[in-house]
Amino acid sequence: MPAALTLPRRLVVKLGTGVLTHGIGQLDTARIDSLAAGLALLRSEGVEIIVVSSGAVGLGMGRLGLKRKPADVSKKQACAAIGQSLLMQTWQRAFDPQNLTVAQVLLTHEDLRSRARHLGVKACLEDLISYGVIPVINENDTVSAAEIKFGDNDTLSALVAGLVGADQLVILSTAPGLIDLKGSGKILPVVPRITPEIEAMAGGTTDITATGGMISKITAAKIALRAGCGVFIASGAEPDILARLFRGDNPGTYFVPAGVPLESRKRWIAHYQRPTGSILVNANAVPALRDQGRSLLAVGVTGMRGRFAAGDIVNIVAPDDTIIARGETTYSDTEIAQIAGLPSEQVKPLYPTRKHLEVIHRDDLVVL
Repeated sequence: MPAALTLPRRLVVKLGTGVLTHGIGQLDTARIDSLAAGLALLRSEGVEIIVVSSGAVGLGMGRLGLKRKPADVSKKQACAAIGQSLLMQTWQRAFDPQNLTVAQVLLTHEDLRSRARHLGVKACLEDLISYGVIPVINENDTVSAAEIKFGDNDTLSALVAGLVGADQLVILSTAPGLIDLKGSGKILPVVPRITPEIEAMAGGTTDITATGGMISKITAAKIALRAGCGVFIASGAEPDILARLFRGDNPGTYFVPAGVPLESRKRWIAHYQRPTGSILVNANAVPALRDQGRSLLAVGVTGMRGRFAAGDIVNIVAPDDTIIARGETTYSDTEIAQIAGLPSEQVKPLYPTRKHLEVIHRDDLVVL
């Protein structure tokens, strides 16, 4: 297990539905009170706390007497609308004995994808933290449709951690950590780097109210690590879990941040976007982008997929069909079709007023 860690300046804690309930719609108030006390203790020691809390849909299901999550989107939205108020009431009651105030923050993917809204959410969270308030964040399931959903709160928690510059992300669920199912059968205490072998250890979930599983947690860890944020995955049922994590007594798995974190705008490009299309490149462009930090030039482009405008975020796809990078394109799909494969001196006369001749400038490009 990792040695004791310095208490983080800023901590994001994600709590899964299975941690907060002991059945559909049945809140585990004793555990919630214990977690609130643990968070309050960290807060008293100077740690700034943000909570990402699941549970709204499950609570709504319980109030409506439903035994399975509805397949119909509008019915799931109705469950979320009922459950979200119950969830916030529960958190405020749990923090009342600690003299702490909570604030509800409901987000969709569009709130973090749009640069202006992205910065607005960040400013709001910073203000709440400065007031000593604990933001309790959840996906806005009442209005979320497929195109604006995060998909799961593991991913949301990692995006929030990157947004606010958190030092550590703690993901608490019914999963005790990353288990080496094909090897020792034991929990891996430390993961220094997420490799294909580590990803292969992950599995989904069969829980009625949960979304994702270990697969979504590994995905979340990859996002947070690129922001320089360490990640714990542990069971929320473990007693005194929050205090134990930072004194080196971690019963779960710790993912170690490595390398230089991506700066804010490149994180926004890499992780907060849903690319509208793809630009295909030749074999010579791959090492130039991936290893040499070059811009993408038209001469390295072989084609494109999808419809996109200049300024959109697109994937960059290698000849073997793997996505190697993501960036903000200078050209639309129809313009790409016109200039693909051309050297720069032939591109310039076609677009003499264009600020950049590069298809994607290296300042607007992130290797994945």
